Amino acid sequence: MSINKKIVLAYSGGLDTTYGALHLSKDLGYEVHAVLVNTGGFSEKELEETEARAQSLGIASFTILDVVDKYYEEVIKYLIFGNVLKNQTYPLSVSAERILQAKSLAEYAKSIGAKSVAHGSTGAGNDQVRFDMIFQTLIPDIEIITPIRDNKLSRQQEIEYLKKHGVSMNFEKAAYSINQGIWGTSVGGKETLNSWDNLPEEAWPTQKSKSDPEEIILGFEKGEIKSVNGKSFENSVEAILEIQRLSSPFGIGRDIHVGDTIIGIKGRVGFEAAAPLILIKAHQLLEKHTLTKWQSFWKNQLAEFYGNHLHEGHYLDPTMRDLEAFMESTQKMVSGKVRVLLQPYKFSLLGIESEHDLMSNKFGSYGEMNKGYTAEDVKGFTRILGNQTAIYHQINGDHE
Repeated sequence: MSINKKIVLAYSGGLDTTYGALHLSKDLGYEVHAVLVNTGGFSEKELEETEARAQSLGIASFTILDVVDKYYEEVIKYLIFGNVLKNQTYPLSVSAERILQAKSLAEYAKSIGAKSVAHGSTGAGNDQVRFDMIFQTLIPDIEIITPIRDNKLSRQQEIEYLKKHGVSMNFEKAAYSINQGIWGTSVGGKETLNSWDNLPEEAWPTQKSKSDPEEIILGFEKGEIKSVNGKSFENSVEAILEIQRLSSPFGIGRDIHVGDTIIGIKGRVGFEAAAPLILIKAHQLLEKHTLTKWQSFWKNQLAEFYGNHLHEGHYLDPTMRDLEAFMESTQKMVSGKVRVLLQPYKFSLLGIESEHDLMSNKFGSYGEMNKGYTAEDVKGFTRILGNQTAIYHQINGDHE
């Protein structure tokens, strides 16, 4: 009886997955079907080069799954609605895309009848848990193979293996682990393995090429980005790409995220995410003007849980769909324009315009004049508002 050696490999063309493709086919004898799940960030030239490298490794097939629009509709949209920034810093550039990549790979593996799937995660990061959890849920009967994790390999050992087998690639650049996507690019290297060093200028994906400040105007409809500088986009993905095109040459969006990993250790990763950070902050400002106090309060609590739960791989938990429904409901009046000033390495929010702006001088101007109530109304309101605190201190004041 023949053994099914068909395996689907999550392939990005980087060091880890290049090693995986060669090791699985040459050393372990698998029929490797390499799949690049494109979540944005690749140029046509890069995709062609990635395919050529994959084909040179002795694989059975190479496939590109374009899931950019699906990625926006199923994940990114809710990260914007929730203004999700992990530890108030990181827009979940990698963790968000891993969810869609794992889901797409699981579906593809089933479609070709593969009995195994593989990914290039190490044994010390979050991605191994994210991929494994999705696979275990959607394709529980399929074997999961992780060459880097299983063999406890360092990046230098991978480089030496590939050189030994005559694989040609930019090994100097391969010293950095780079993950590109529409929601940001992460950068990991020797500098991010300690708590002191910063990434060198050349490690960042986009070099600064603009210095003169520019103002852009972002248009939102029910929380979704729909226009940039007056140009409308039917597809929000195209609007995100336009913001990235305008802002990334300023070197905006660079930072290093420090956080708690799923497996319990502290982790550090560099990232470049100009468009995501600008969008989240612009959207948040528009919400400050258009949501009520308690809408904002509860959305903030639930959105933080949503971001953390997604970060830790729990995207398929049904409570995530419940939270998405709540966040979408809060966006009914979040429409309008936001002015943003782009400058080298930073951006500033200048103001908003919206027909749903609750900061209307029709009802009063903060700190100056009221129009919707009298002085006597405020006196009575304040007495009732502070009544219980006043009673507490009158009874217990001598005992403190």
